[in-house]
Amino acid sequence: MAYEIKLEHRTARIELLNRAGNKVLLAVDDLKYELDVVMLEKGIYSILYNGHSYNVELIEGASNREYIANTFARSFVAEIIDAETKYLHNRLQGTEHKGENEISSPMPGKVVKIPVSVGENVTAGQTLIVVEAMKMQSEFKATADRIVKEILVNEGETVNTHQIMIKLG
Repeated sequence: MAYEIKLEHRTARIELLNRAGNKVLLAVDDLKYELDVVMLEKGIYSILYNGHSYNVELIEGASNREYIANTFARSFVAEIIDAETKYLHNRLQGTEHKGENEISSPMPGKVVKIPVSVGENVTAGQTLIVVEAMKMQSEFKATADRIVKEILVNEGETVNTHQIMIKLG
């Protein structure tokens, strides 16, 4: 079965061609990838590709089709595009507000660290805030070069699902 996955400004067609245990053969657009994928714990995956190891944390986002993917270098939103999603996107085209300038919590948690301050210039991949949920810490990173406009939470504070923590400009 094939899916379309939107990663920031790119949409890719992904198809699972074969799976035998941890060995996975994927087609991304027209390229094939042989991967060794192990789920370390719920939402945390170790992926081996061409002798290189990658760790990915997937956190469910605003819907069951949207995930926040955290890697060593950066964080980004991944959205599974199905027929219903395509329909909704077409209906709402031009009326949506993209939250690229807002960092919000995908689940309830506790703010552990805020290594930035208001007015600071941040670069893509820079950690903006660390939140602990279910005994796991997640770093939320800038997706592009921005300026920190507002910090709406404090270290040690509890945050709710989808609560905006930082606004960027």
